[in-house]
Amino acid sequence: MAHRPFLKMNGLGNDFLVWDARDKPLRLTPDVIAALGDRTSGIGFDQMITVEPSTAGVDAFMRIHNCDGTQVDACGNATRCIGRLLMEEAGKDVASIETNAGLLHAFAGDAPRMVTVDMGKPRLNWDQIPLAEEFADTRAIELQIGPIDEPILHTPAVVNMGNPHAIFWVDDIEAYDLSRVGPLLEHHPVFPEGANISLAHVFDENQIRVKVWERGAGLTRACGTAACAVAVAAARDGKTGRRSIIHLPGGPLELEWRESDDHVLMTGPTEVEFEGDIDLETLQWTRTASGDPAEGAAAS
Repeated sequence: MAHRPFLKMNGLGNDFLVWDARDKPLRLTPDVIAALGDRTSGIGFDQMITVEPSTAGVDAFMRIHNCDGTQVDACGNATRCIGRLLMEEAGKDVASIETNAGLLHAFAGDAPRMVTVDMGKPRLNWDQIPLAEEFADTRAIELQIGPIDEPILHTPAVVNMGNPHAIFWVDDIEAYDLSRVGPLLEHHPVFPEGANISLAHVFDENQIRVKVWERGAGLTRACGTAACAVAVAAARDGKTGRRSIIHLPGGPLELEWRESDDHVLMTGPTEVEFEGDIDLETLQWTRTASGDPAEGAAAS
């Protein structure tokens, strides 16, 4: 009874341990989640996703834990991955997913493994981010790190896309040690619930290069809610239009901040890396099946 099957998935390298708990409930302690998330001794992942029955009557409820064991409300790349699984299971082109951040809808893309997710409306008021004090304009708040007369980073835009995000506009995203400043900014007192920290640079028309320190997970190859937040912040500030391509270390995501209803649509690839089985008493695990074939591989 201690053995449970799982999937390892990723969206642009933002990787997930996925459990199907719709028929058999699963609750793991933060210590166990952190042990599983360790990339040296465990399975290794950015987030753990538990697919559960929906109380809202939709396809499923998605519970999200960071690799440190903390629970969060939203994860855009995970929503695309779970949307793909639910659509394939039901033979449909759309899936509705309940989350702590609200109801999200995923749609099959034009190419295999591509999924679009409607992430809903961004929250832009200071108390929706939330911030510890009132700011009239969240396109650029008074916040800096480093010396007062020569700050390392300053004046971020802030957006909530199910999680709080702070976006620092820079000329070169590689010129900063995000592994050092990210934890300081994540836990800055202005963010009572912490924040995801992004460095962003518009390098061509509607093209943005982004690097992310994810709250509770650290540096990540991709963060879907950060990509959404950056796209919204760029459009609000006139840096781009409402359609943009967000280039993350793991690859590009297509973003649209739809003018008709202010919903943010995010499109990108998904991948099943492998299937596995784990003994939850010993945390010993094995691979039981391979994942998606490589792009261009001949069908067997």
